[in-house]
Amino acid sequence: MTEKDAIAKVRAWRREATEDPEGFWGRAAEQVPWFRRWERVLDWQAPTFRWYAGGLSNLAYNCVDHQVAAGRGDHVALVTENERGERGTLKYAELHRETKRVGAALRAMGIKKGDRIAIYMPTSAEAIILMLGAIRIGVVILVVFAGFGAGALGERIRLAGARALFATDVTYRKGKDVPLLGIVSQAIADAPTVERVVILRRTASTDRVKNELSWRDFLAAGAGHDDTHVELEANEPAYILATSGTTAKPKLAVHTHGGYQVYVYSMAKWMFGLRPSDIWWSTSDIGWVVGHSYIVFGPLLVGATTVAYEGALDHPNAETFYDVVERNKVTGVFTSPTAVRLLMRYGTPPARKHDLSSLERVFCAGEVLNAPAWEWLQKEALQDKVPVIDHYWQTETGGPVVGNPYGIATLPIKPGSGGVPLAGIEAAVVDQDGNELPPGEKGIFIIKRPFPGLTARLWAEPERYARDYWEKVPGKNVYFTGDATSIDKDGYVWFSGRADEIIKIADHRIGTIEVETAFLRHPAVTEAGVTGRPDELRGQVISAFVVLKQGHQPSEELKKELLATVRNDLGPLAVIGELNFVDMLPKTRSGKIMRRVLKAVILDKDPGDISTIEDEGSVEEARESWQQMKSSVAAGR
Repeated sequence: MTEKDAIAKVRAWRREATEDPEGFWGRAAEQVPWFRRWERVLDWQAPTFRWYAGGLSNLAYNCVDHQVAAGRGDHVALVTENERGERGTLKYAELHRETKRVGAALRAMGIKKGDRIAIYMPTSAEAIILMLGAIRIGVVILVVFAGFGAGALGERIRLAGARALFATDVTYRKGKDVPLLGIVSQAIADAPTVERVVILRRTASTDRVKNELSWRDFLAAGAGHDDTHVELEANEPAYILATSGTTAKPKLAVHTHGGYQVYVYSMAKWMFGLRPSDIWWSTSDIGWVVGHSYIVFGPLLVGATTVAYEGALDHPNAETFYDVVERNKVTGVFTSPTAVRLLMRYGTPPARKHDLSSLERVFCAGEVLNAPAWEWLQKEALQDKVPVIDHYWQTETGGPVVGNPYGIATLPIKPGSGGVPLAGIEAAVVDQDGNELPPGEKGIFIIKRPFPGLTARLWAEPERYARDYWEKVPGKNVYFTGDATSIDKDGYVWFSGRADEIIKIADHRIGTIEVETAFLRHPAVTEAGVTGRPDELRGQVISAFVVLKQGHQPSEELKKELLATVRNDLGPLAVIGELNFVDMLPKTRSGKIMRRVLKAVILDKDPGDISTIEDEGSVEEARESWQQMKSSVAAGR
C-alpha cells in the first residue's frame, strides 16, 4: 500500500466514526460474542455514561470458553516464562479447565458475583488463571503490582472492600527472591474486609500470615462445586485498577464486561493488527492496565498466543529480551520506552546474536518514545526490518487512544509523535479556559465524547470522577487527560509531559519530554530526566539528571557537550540551571520517571511532603529514590 493510500484509508476509517459514532461502535460490538444483544449503544448522561445497556456478556468467557467452542482448544493460549529459565504453556482447553477450577474454588470459599478479591501476585500462570476464573463467575478483581509496599497494598484493599487476598510468598527480580509475606501481613492488619488470604508458595519458608490458606488447598476445596460461568450486564464491572491522581489517595478506575471488552478487542485488531496466528509478547506486568488489556484480555479475545514474562528484561544478561523473542518466535512486541532505553545501554551486539526474523512489528507506550530511542531501536537494533510504533493511552482509557493503526494501514512514522487520534476518539488541544488551539500550539489534550474503553466511574467515588475528569475545563463537558500536547498540521499528536510538569522559562513553556529528548541526542546519554526549579530572573530554569551509557564517564568536558547539544536542539530558551550525572533515575513501578522526586532533590524537600507521585508511586519508593539521588548528586556524579 502506498503512503497516499494508507493516509486515505485511515482518514476514511476515522471519518466513519466521527460521522456516526453510535453506528460505528455498534458495528464494533457485533464482532464479539454476546449472550443477549444490547438495547442501546450509548446512554450518555453527563458526566457518566453506559455502553451497550441491556446486553449480556462475560469478558473471561469470551477469552476462554468461546475460543474452545470455536475449535481452538488445542491452540496454545498462554506461554509463561521467568528470568530463571522456567517455562510453561497452556492450551485454550487447558486454560478453560483451570479457570473453571478457580471459579469453583472461589464459590467454595463463599465468594460470589459482585464480591471483590485482591491479587498481589507477579506475572505468572496462576495469577492469570485467577484473573480469568474470577471474572468468569462475576467476581470483580483488583490486581496490585507485586512490589508495592504494605501501605499501598492495604489502601487499595480497603478502597475496594476486597473479601480475599491472593499472593505469592516471593517474586523474582534480578536473580533474587523478593519476599512478599511481610508486606501481606502488614497490609491485612488494617484491612478488615479481608476474610481469607490464599498464598501460592514458591519457597520452603515456614512464615505464615493470618487466615492463610495454601493455593493447593484453595483449589482442592472447590472439587464438586459449581464451575459454570455467569451472564453479566454490559456495564457490570469486570475489574478495578488504581491509577494516579492529584492527591495521595489512589483512584480506582472501573472497567466493564461490555464497553471495555469491545474496545480492547477492537484496538487489538485496529491498532496492533492482532490475529489468531500471532505469538504476542507484552513486556508489561499484570499489575498495570497494559498487562490487563494486552497480556491477558486482548490477545485471548482474538484467539492468539500471549507470552507472559516475570522478571527483569536484562537478567541474567543483556540478551534476555532477544532470547524470549527468538525462542517463542514472537511476531508482535508491546514494550515501554523505559525498556527501549534499557536495551540501548547494551548497544546492538546482543540483538545481532539472535534470529529475530519472526518479529513483524513493535509497539511502545507508557511515556513518549523519544526520537533518539526510536531511531536506535528502529534503525540499529532492528535494522529497519520492522516498524517501531509509538502510541498513547491511560489506565482510565482501557486501550489506545492515539497511535498509528497498524491493523488498518501504517501511516508515515514521525519519530517522537504518538501518532494520530484513533477512530472514535474526538480529540483537541485547549488552553486553560477551554479554547481550542490551532496546530502547533501547546495546551492540554482533551477528548470530546465518551468511547467504550473509557472508565465511566471511579469505584465508590462518583463526585471525584466528575471533578477530576469532566469538570476540569470551564464550561465544557470534555474528558480531561491532564497531558500537555500539541497537534501538528497533519493531525499528529506530540505529548510534552504532564500539564503540571511544563517548565515556564521567561514566560515561555517547554515540555519535560522535549528537553529529555534533546539530551538523548548525544551518543553518551542513555536516559535523562528534567524538572523545573525556581529562578528569580526567569521564573524557572531546567534542572537535569543524566544517566550515561556503558563506557562513558562524567566530566566537565562532557557536561559542556551536553549543554551545547540541548541548546543546539531547543535554542537559547532551554536554560539549564544545573546538570547532574547520576547512576539511575527514580521511576515508578510501571517505569515512568518520577519527576517530582527530581524536584524534591533540587529543592531539598522530603518527597513525603509532595502530594502525589506519578502513576502508582508510593511515598516509600519516592523516599528511597530521593535518598539515592541525593547521594549520587552529592558525590558529584
